[in-house]
Order: sequence, then C-alpha cells, then structure tokens
Amino acid sequence: MTTVASVSEETDSSPYALSHLDALESEAVHIFREVAGEFERPVILFSGGKDSIVMLHLALKAFAPAAIPFTLLHVDTGHNFPEVLAYRDRTVEEHGLRLHIASVQDYIDRGVLRERPDGTRNPLQTVPLTEKIQSERFDAVFGGGRRDEEKARAKERVFSLRDEFSQWDPRRQRPELWQLYNGRHAPGEHVRVFPLSNWTELDVWQYIAREGIELPEIYFAHEREVFQRSNMWLTAGEWGGPKDGETVEKRLVRYRTVGDMSCTGAVDSEATTLDAVITEIAASRLTERGATRADDKMSEAAMEDRKREGYF
Repeated sequence: MTTVASVSEETDSSPYALSHLDALESEAVHIFREVAGEFERPVILFSGGKDSIVMLHLALKAFAPAAIPFTLLHVDTGHNFPEVLAYRDRTVEEHGLRLHIASVQDYIDRGVLRERPDGTRNPLQTVPLTEKIQSERFDAVFGGGRRDEEKARAKERVFSLRDEFSQWDPRRQRPELWQLYNGRHAPGEHVRVFPLSNWTELDVWQYIAREGIELPEIYFAHEREVFQRSNMWLTAGEWGGPKDGETVEKRLVRYRTVGDMSCTGAVDSEATTLDAVITEIAASRLTERGATRADDKMSEAAMEDRKREGYF
C-alpha cells in the first residue's frame, strides 16, 4: 500500500517536478500573459534596479520570440545613481523598447512640487507617477514589489486595484484563489500588477545567477566615497549631503536596493561575485528596504501611507 509520504517523495524526485525558481518563473510568465489578454494599455515600471530588471527579463521570456506588448515607465527623481540610469538606457536601446519618463525635477521647476528639507525626493514620485498613468491612459502598471520587502506590500494582491486617483484601499482587495486574477476596473481606475509578489530577495538573486542576467555594477562590492547618516552609508550629492559634521570616507560597499540617492544606503560588503552576494543575502536577517531605505523609516506605516496616496 502506497503511503502519502512515499507519494510525496516520488513526486519530489520526478524528473518533471519544477524547482522553486521554475515555479516562480512560471507564475510570473502566466501573470504577464494574463495582463496582455485582459488589458489594453499596460506599462512596466522600469528603473534599472534588480527587481525591475528581473521583471523585464520575465516579460521578454513570456512573449519570445515576439516583442513584449508593453512600454516602460520610469519615475526619475533627478537623484538617481548614474550607473543605474546608464544601465536603464542601455537596456532600452538593446531591446528596442519605448521608455516613458516622468520627471520629478520638471514638477519642481513648474512649482507643482516643492523640495523637502531633507532633500529626499522618493515621496515626491507619487504625483508624476499618477499623472503619467492618467495622461497615457495606462490601465495596468507592472511593479517589482515583493511581499517579503515590507509589511504594507505583504498585504497587497498580485492584481491591486487603484481608484481614479491611483489610491489603494486595502478593503477593496480581491481574493486570488487558484491563480485566478480579476482585472475588472471602472473607467479611470487601473490595476497595479506585481509578478514578483511571491519571490524573496534570495529568490531574485538566485534567479539572476541562474539566468546570467547582467546588473549595474553598483550591486557588487566596490570602493565608494560615502558618509554616515541614520546608521546608513549614503553617497554624497547635490541632494544635500554631507552636512556639517558628516565625514566622507572611502569604503568597500555595495547596494542591496537602489532608488533616490538621498535615502538609499549602501552596506559594507566584500561580495564582488553573484555567489558571494547570494551567500551574504542568505545570512541576512534584514530585508533590503529595512536595512537601507530611509524613506521606509519615517513612521511605522510609511509605506502604507504612501501606497494609499498612489505610490508604487
């Protein structure tokens, strides 16, 4: 008589069983194809950060050998890392993609937005993002958010409905049983879509290694001039750092996540290879946002507050 345990063992050892990375990839590919079938004007948020890079790689896989049926969108704070912007532009040109750019600096120049005293522009991204979505009539917006990053993101569904003001209401979350996604939305509303929801930071890095995906060099250990603020190593720049009493020093660091230079910290690291980064991440007990993003430390509900306003 065959026991449940033995059936499980036989299934796990089957040559047709998917690895966990294969299962995650398959889920993401399914999500991209669902959106292509349900929506008219989807767009992929692409910053040149590792999650958006993996997301674009999955989209290219989902529709190969055809071109992806989506354009790209980047909300440029004006304080982005040059290495990441160079990677973004190189990738767009390589794959012949169309990139929309919503510029925070343009909104500041027009007086619509005002600089914050701390120089951080991440919270200023919401208005350019939401207005670009409305002006281009995007009805589905792919984001690289993952549930393991932050507790507000852990609440969010793969298909996350946003109202006509791009605001998120946790009470309007829809059930997603058996990977069935509901893209129904009223005129003016849109859906944020998160193909990497069920991935972890370690999954992302293991997938990058398996697929041989190129990343900006900023993700690997390199010597950089940094200064310390709020227990983070920040890069000096026009955004307002360093201040009096903050000493710039050269350190061997790398970035676990990249965003606005004013609120994205580096970590001390000697990991110059993918294998070394994976080993480092596997031993970490802090998410990359928890460890290196100052904008998430403004309050206990900082991310959820911003998501309610229309943020990623």
